[in-house]
Amino acid sequence: MLLNPLKKIVELQKEGKSVGIYSVCSANKYVIEAALKRGKSDGSCVLIESTANQCDQNGGYTGMKPADFKEFVLEIAKKNGFDKQKIFLGGDHLGPLTFAGKDEAEAMADAEELIRHYVAAGFTKIHIDTSMKVRSDAEDERLSDEVIARRGARLAQVAEKTYQELLKKEPDAIPPVYIIGSEVPIPGGAVGSEDTGVQVTKVDDFKNTVQTFEKAFADAGLGQDVWERVIGVVVQPGVEEKDSGCTEYDREKAKELMASIKDFPNLVFEGHSTDYQTKIKLRELVEDGVGILKVGPALTFAMREAMFALEHIEQELLYGTDITPSHFAETLDEEMCKDDKYWKKHYQGSALEIRMKRKYSFSDRCRYYMPTPAVEKACDRLLENLGKLGVPLHLLSQFMPIQYTKVREGLLENEPVALVEDRIINTIDEYLYATHQRKLL
Repeated sequence: MLLNPLKKIVELQKEGKSVGIYSVCSANKYVIEAALKRGKSDGSCVLIESTANQCDQNGGYTGMKPADFKEFVLEIAKKNGFDKQKIFLGGDHLGPLTFAGKDEAEAMADAEELIRHYVAAGFTKIHIDTSMKVRSDAEDERLSDEVIARRGARLAQVAEKTYQELLKKEPDAIPPVYIIGSEVPIPGGAVGSEDTGVQVTKVDDFKNTVQTFEKAFADAGLGQDVWERVIGVVVQPGVEEKDSGCTEYDREKAKELMASIKDFPNLVFEGHSTDYQTKIKLRELVEDGVGILKVGPALTFAMREAMFALEHIEQELLYGTDITPSHFAETLDEEMCKDDKYWKKHYQGSALEIRMKRKYSFSDRCRYYMPTPAVEKACDRLLENLGKLGVPLHLLSQFMPIQYTKVREGLLENEPVALVEDRIINTIDEYLYATHQRKLL
């Protein structure tokens, strides 16, 4: 059987080498293009993951099914001359997450179909997340590791069956690797107060998760070869983004957890919510055993930040003219206020505080509204206006000083889309500093 190249992360980690990979958890076209452009210039591979609520068998909030998302990514890669063999596609939080309002039988049937779509489309990194309760689970009781593992093994069975079917059509299809875990951070960030604190996963809980999943896989008739393709476990190393900051990684608090991964020769940790950590903290995470760094909101935050900066430039250029402005920020907030389901539970405080969070929170809930027609139209107008008018250097210096310097040095084209993507690349570079992922090739 072919080997999944992502297994090399485990090999290098166990050799004592601080090599990992960052995961682009976004369906935003500017984010994906920025990641692929930077991967091309860096000579490294790129891991791109779609979350269960972004793309599912019904289209998710992006309107894309997994196969659509794959084609979406490959089209961007083709446009930019990026070798598709260096792209790894993953499915994040695959399980009954988005079907939690249903009873177990129905929710798990939907989750099986979700997994089937991802594996059939050729996604080779599968995060099995069965940590969320469904309607028939007792509200006042914690889901046991046994239940989580049993449901997870059931989804792994479906994934393996689907992979065997894929092999009949594509004999060179790479087998999927799996990520498991029962202490999985809430997708999309914490709900409610920021003051609850972030607790590092206890060593005993981590080890029990591994043992319970291994037994559940065996009980489900999944062979040792399948279990050996479980390469990562999601734990909480003590990181989380907040509205106006983040809980930074503290390797002293996490040292016992991090040391425990050495007892498992086929596993690394997968770190969620690593957004807004400094590049030094990100490197410490990789050095300590986190082989996969998930990042999502920080990338779309950078994109939104660039768009706001460009709109400030647009406002200055259009003052006193009859050219129609984009009203990008205004349109984005209007769309968020029309439908609050993606941010209502996440933003607390007074009306003024919530207004601020809608626009600027690090959790970046506004990313869910970028695909709406009104926002896309405003975005296109903004880029079109500045494409025609040009971006004067003195205004670029005022609102995008890092990009100004790169333009002056001949390292960056002074063009709106390039400016946006370079702002995203600023964040990507922090992850490349931490992961050294070109060594995976």
